[in-house]
Amino acid sequence: MSTAGPSQGANCVPSGGSAAAAAASVGAHPPAALRTAGLSKQFGAFKAASDVTLAFPQGARHALIGPNGAGKTTLINLLTGALAPTSGDVFLGDDRITAFPQHQRVKLGMTRTFQINTLFAGLTVLESVVLAVCERKGRAGVWHRTVAKERDETAEALALLDLLRLAAEANELTRNLPYGKQRLVEIALALATRPRILLLDEPAAGIPAAESADLFGVIAALPRDVTILFIEHDMELVFRFAERITVLVGGKVLVEGTPAEIAADPRVREVYLGEAQHG
Repeated sequence: MSTAGPSQGANCVPSGGSAAAAAASVGAHPPAALRTAGLSKQFGAFKAASDVTLAFPQGARHALIGPNGAGKTTLINLLTGALAPTSGDVFLGDDRITAFPQHQRVKLGMTRTFQINTLFAGLTVLESVVLAVCERKGRAGVWHRTVAKERDETAEALALLDLLRLAAEANELTRNLPYGKQRLVEIALALATRPRILLLDEPAAGIPAAESADLFGVIAALPRDVTILFIEHDMELVFRFAERITVLVGGKVLVEGTPAEIAADPRVREVYLGEAQHG
C-alpha cells in the first residue's frame, strides 16, 4: 500500500452546471479518470512496456490479464510512479502526472495494494485503519495523543470496516487474521486514503478459492466514485467481476473488450493455450 505510517504503536496526533448539462445533451463523455498515452518502459534492450495507450472511465472495474512476463506489474508500477517511463505519459483526469513521485500521486487520489501484505502486525485492525486515516489528514507522527482520542478518525475507520465486512474483527490483531481477511485490511488501508483510483495487484493471491470470491464481491461493491484496476491470474474471478478486460502480451496491448468479447477472441485463446502447452 502506498501510504506511509509508523509500523508500531497506536498513536496519532496533529502535525459550471449549465455547461455540463449542455455537454451531456450532445453525448460528450467526461475525461477518463486515468489514462496513458504511448507509455513505454525499456530496460536495456528489453521492452517491458511498449506504447501502451489505455483509458479507464470513472467507476471502471477493469482487469489486466496476460501470461507471465506480459508486463502487467510493470504497467502498474508506471501508473503509480514506482517506475519512470522511458517514453509516454500518465494522466489522472486532465492532469499529466508522468513526473510525479509516488507519494504525490497518493495525495492526488491514486492508491495501490501489493501481492504481499504490508500491514501493522502488532496493531488491531481498527488501530491500523485509524492510523491510515490520520496519515491522510497529516495527523500522524507525534506521540502525545492516542488513537482512542481521535473520534472523527475512529468513526471513519469503523465505517470503512463495516463497508468491507470487517467490523467483527475491529479489535483483532492483524497478525491473527486469516490471510483473506488480511487482504481486506490492506484494502481498508488503501481506501483510508480516499482514492479516486484503486490499483490492486493480485488481490486474491494466496487466498483459498472459497474466500477469494467473497473478497472480490466486496471489491466489486465499492462505491462507483472509486475506479478499480486490478491484476488477477484467476480467470474465473476476472470474468465474473471485471466489466472490461485488457490483455497484455510482451508489454503490448493485445486486445481490450468486455468479458464476452475477450472470451471469444481467438488471439486470447491462442496466448493462453500456448502458455498451458509450454508451462
